[in-house]
Amino acid sequence: MISNRVTCLLKNGARITARSISTSQTLLNKDFYGDLKDEDRIFTNLYGRHDWGMKGAEARGDWYKTKEIIQKGSTWIVDEMKKSGLRGRGGAGFPSGLKWSFMNKPDDGRPKYLVVNADEGEPGTCKDREIMRHDPHKLIEGCLIAGSAMGARAAYIYIRGEFYHETSNLMRAINQAYEKGYLGYNACDSGYDFDIYIHRGAGAYVCGEETSFDRVIGGKSWKASSEASIPGRCRGVRLPHHRQ
Repeated sequence: MISNRVTCLLKNGARITARSISTSQTLLNKDFYGDLKDEDRIFTNLYGRHDWGMKGAEARGDWYKTKEIIQKGSTWIVDEMKKSGLRGRGGAGFPSGLKWSFMNKPDDGRPKYLVVNADEGEPGTCKDREIMRHDPHKLIEGCLIAGSAMGARAAYIYIRGEFYHETSNLMRAINQAYEKGYLGYNACDSGYDFDIYIHRGAGAYVCGEETSFDRVIGGKSWKASSEASIPGRCRGVRLPHHRQ
């Protein structure tokens, strides 16, 4: 059903607003949007109607040929991201592939980390929590692929402290991935080592800001930095737990 706002002008010049509703059966059965069809959906369990665990995730196509993707190399992955046109969902809409390329620098001995902002502290926002609650393996597999493209050996997911069920499901999904050999040493039998850690917040709204949660994960105070956040720049924060 498609609704349009229609403005009607009366003879006396006054305006009223009416709603025009189309009930065409063709439109009701629409299963494509632009160039994308319904089967192109990435997150296919956001409503939690199916198993969110490993068995259900693999049945929906998660972890399919992940090894082959990683072995294609970081340059190929970054180029595919650039060609996809994918952008960040923030105000800047920064191209994701370009951001990933900033991290893909020659190794100079310093560790690289992938940090995921899952704080979602803005009032009324509730998109990320559904991914963590009902489709966590999409996030985990994405971390592995993104991390390999950037040369990062570990991912740190900063989760809002109030997200109890989301954290629980995500931790269980991460453990499932380790049990299957999809994470850790020689992840997915690809020759690439990659670990994922979860860091729960304590409710501070400012920690949703990028430089702030970086400091918190590194064991420092939650105060945000005035320095612009640029991917690939050394921020003087050494994150814990990561194997060297």
